[in-house]
Amino acid sequence: MTTRFSGKAVLVTGGGTGIGRAIALAFAREGARVVVAGRRAEPLRETVAAIEAAGGEATAVTADVTRPADVEALVERTVRRYGGLDVAVNNVGVLTPPAKVADIPEDDWQTVLTTNVTGVWLSMKHEIAHMRANGGGAIVNISSNLGAHKRVPGLGAYATSKAAVSALTRSAALDHIGEGVRINAVSPGPVDTPMSSRPGESARDKAERMARDVPAGRAGSPEEIAAAVLHLASDEAGYTVGTELVLDGGVTA
Repeated sequence: MTTRFSGKAVLVTGGGTGIGRAIALAFAREGARVVVAGRRAEPLRETVAAIEAAGGEATAVTADVTRPADVEALVERTVRRYGGLDVAVNNVGVLTPPAKVADIPEDDWQTVLTTNVTGVWLSMKHEIAHMRANGGGAIVNISSNLGAHKRVPGLGAYATSKAAVSALTRSAALDHIGEGVRINAVSPGPVDTPMSSRPGESARDKAERMARDVPAGRAGSPEEIAAAVLHLASDEAGYTVGTELVLDGGVTA
């Protein structure tokens, strides 16, 4: 345990699995009290259990970030539980089956845009409302190297949503830095989580694909993404505003 975030209250949406779980664990290891949020209770409980087993403190809150009442209640519960909200990480995101733009089902389009864009906006809306009234804070949005930086066939809805997150992050950063709320984004490329695996792909096949397609020769680890998030949320990054840090092993270099 270290103390870079000692006494800080941190909210991580999508904290039940993958990158979100790694982020929550990393904050807790550095002294933060962490609220992990998501739609499914069991993965959140598992994240909390892992944090507590390592000597940290965490609380699970089930919430759907596409529902305004859920997001408002989530921020309120975080503040009641830990006395404030110092850092928020908006990590929730979904990826629907690949389809060419003209063939995307309307329901899939709505699901991706509502979750990945509106969910981030709603989260920031309520997070910022608390932070600017209580001395400021830091927000890190999880975007993607797909979108503003790279496109691939069949992922038009996802790329559109993440390009929007990148633009929304910069707009919010400019709007609210004068109120003491510092906002940035981390945009991962391929990471060693199920989301980056193709249907039916074995671990060996995936490793071979990463070695071929990623200049660094491998997928990133959730812990590497978490380390970047913690840096942007820390006082060390106090002059970093509206930045999007791309971590993709050189894919978009």
